[in-house]
Parts: sequence; C-alpha cells; structure tokens
Amino acid sequence: MTSGPDERDFIQSIERGFAVLLAFDEERPSPNLAELAAATNLSRPAVRRILLTLQRLGYVRNEGTRWTLTPRVLSIGQHYSASHAMIEIAQPHLLELSAKTGESASLAELDGRDVVYVARVPVRRIMSINVSVGTRIPAFATSMGRVLLAWAPDAVVDEVVAAGLPALTRHTVTDAEEFRAGLRQVRSDGWSIVAEELEIGLLSVSAPVRDRTGEVVAALASSTSVGRSSVEELRGEVLPLLLDAAERISADLGHTGSARREGFY
Repeated sequence: MTSGPDERDFIQSIERGFAVLLAFDEERPSPNLAELAAATNLSRPAVRRILLTLQRLGYVRNEGTRWTLTPRVLSIGQHYSASHAMIEIAQPHLLELSAKTGESASLAELDGRDVVYVARVPVRRIMSINVSVGTRIPAFATSMGRVLLAWAPDAVVDEVVAAGLPALTRHTVTDAEEFRAGLRQVRSDGWSIVAEELEIGLLSVSAPVRDRTGEVVAALASSTSVGRSSVEELRGEVLPLLLDAAERISADLGHTGSARREGFY
C-alpha cells in the first residue's frame, strides 16, 4: 500500500479483492479457502467474504471446498483491449511480422518490474510457460523489458535494480552496473537482443514503439529458439523487419519521426 497525501483516497477492500482474484494462477487454478488465505496473507474470514462478493458479481464460482474463476474475468482484459487503440493498430503489423519471420510476434508494456503481453501472434511454444495476452515476465531479463527500461525514468530502473537481478539462467546479467550499461547500449542502438537470459534456448529481439509525442509506450518483439536461429541471424535477418514494423506501428499512432533517422531513438 502506498503512502502520501492521497492515502485517504486508498480503498483497502478493493486492494484485497484484487489480491484474491490475482491469487488464481497456473499453480492455483482451483484453490480452497486456506490456500487463498496463505497466498494473500489475509484471514480466512476476510477471504471468504471477498469470495462470496465476487461470486455474487459473477467472477468466481464455488465447487465444493474449492473456487474457480468464471469467464467473466476475461471481460476485464477485453475492456482494456477495447479502450487501447494501440492494440488494434498493432495487430495487423504483428501478423505481418510473424508471417515474414515464421516466428512469434508480441507487443508488451511495462507494469512495475514486469512486462505484460498486450498483443501476441504465437507460432509455436518456445517457453516453458504458456505465453498469452496478460502473461507477465520479469523485465530485466527480456529484450522487451530492456527496451522499455532503456527509456523509462531513472526511478523505475532504480526500483528494478533494487529488487535484485537474480540469475534465471547461467546467462542472466546479474551485475547492476553491467545491467545499466546494457540499457544505455539499447538506447544508443535503438533495439535489444537477449539470448537465453530468461530461459535456456530462448532468443528474442525487440524495438520500441512510440506514440505521437515520441514517448516509448510499448516494445515489439520477435522470439525464437537457439535450435531455429542465432543471435547473428536475428540481427541480420529479423531486426530490419522488426524495426520496420515498429516504425509503422509508431507512425499509425501518430509519431512523425523515423527509425532510420538519427535522433529517433
């Protein structure tokens, strides 16, 4: 919970309601009351009241001693997509990029210390987790995250570094100074390639998407595996297509600069 002059406007019951909803995940698709209480650090009576409220609203259902989400929760994400023109604008460009590369194409935004997929065209499963719209992954170890952090405020980068850079694989950059230097390089280059830092075998290349003000609002990525490609091939063959797609999405969002012109990045 945040502190400050707007503390009086904070509604804790809403925070707790979302905490319970977010406790339903791949590891807990149908938790019981005790499991939800442990996951949220709330008392069982509090969790029970929240569940009964969510049940009345149609977001969860009771199955004996266990609870599951209902399809109604999908409407939350649907409202986000419907209210964000960028997703609709980007979708045909993702389809075209995926068709040209034969690989998955994704669009992500920064949310705290994570990147969240907001649009995706999957070709094959190349990660151990099932990636779909709404999936969150650590920003620090991904090409999309590196792009978004490269243009993020210093305070955001400081928060990511302060939270730690754990070694997710033997290739993960865990040194803070090396990480910050990498972000400066991404900003200079205008793109990022990350090889096997999030998962062994995963390769990805990303570029920034800008709105009409020139602000970086998303990262566009193409992902593959070491069995299908290499860093050199990504840089030589996929990167030009990715930069072109990112520039076209940015142009559709009203950005008048050019990815090919010095000073755009």
